[in-house]
Amino acid sequence: MTKIGILALQGAFTEHEQVLKKLGVETVQIRNRQDWEAHTDLDGLILPGGESTVMGKLLHDLDLFEPIKTKINAGLPVFGTCAGLILLAKTIVGDQTKHLASMDINVARNAYGRQLGSFVTDADFKGIGEIPMVFIRGPIIEAVRPEVEILAKVNGAIVAAREKQILVTSFHPELTGDERVHAYFLEMVTQVKQDKL
Repeated sequence: MTKIGILALQGAFTEHEQVLKKLGVETVQIRNRQDWEAHTDLDGLILPGGESTVMGKLLHDLDLFEPIKTKINAGLPVFGTCAGLILLAKTIVGDQTKHLASMDINVARNAYGRQLGSFVTDADFKGIGEIPMVFIRGPIIEAVRPEVEILAKVNGAIVAAREKQILVTSFHPELTGDERVHAYFLEMVTQVKQDKL
């Protein structure tokens, strides 16, 4: 059975857990180093929305930063939403901070500004079709390197992308009631498992 870890330091981790349970997947909340070391058999990891600065600091404070970064760089499938996307980006526009820096993208935080801080729209997601997207002070991917596949755009701005086994969205698929983005991630996880056989 597929087993997915969910970083549960803050943010919308419970909602991700509920979606994965509906899809019949075992989940584990990762709150500290002990949780991480107790579940060395994870098939994938979700980095939820929240406050990227706080989450980045907690990863260091809880001694989770290095083991998670090492595992992602070694090929662990990971799905970052909103703040999770920022944690995974190699470059944060206008900010020298580097978090996990595993994905070759430039990201702008809170890119929609206050007026459009939160909104809902429908847009096409490559390989899935049109899906609902909930944005809550979401970041925008401003630039991608050639190896990064753009999966969705809203008003010309990149809001979903994939690089190898890393998937990111600016929006919150866990808040829409539509399970297809999580199912897409689980297909990525399955592919990585098959490639290892």
